Amino acid sequence: MILARELHAEPNFIVAVQPTRGLDIAATEFVHRRLLQERDRGTGILLISTDLPEVLSLSDRVGVLYNGELVDVVSDPEAHLGEIGLMMAGTRTARTEAASSSGNGGR
Repeated sequence: MILARELHAEPNFIVAVQPTRGLDIAATEFVHRRLLQERDRGTGILLISTDLPEVLSLSDRVGVLYNGELVDVVSDPEAHLGEIGLMMAGTRTARTEAASSSGNGGR
């Protein structure tokens, strides 16, 4: 009901924090479908979730936070799944090392 109420106003931007935590399979699929519909409508969506499969299935780009800092943003999350796992554990990858040495701090 909260999702329906919020989407009824046709927002330009949505912050979805753990949007499917505690939901059953059917409700989870509904939420995913609605978020993808909103994305296709042009709505910007910031998805914050600890559910990696959910993040990968809904995201065009994945930013990895570790100890409150942005480690990196990956544009093709499926292709960089191993690196994402390492970044989530706080391990620097060749990708993040290269970004750090170029002076942009991995951003």
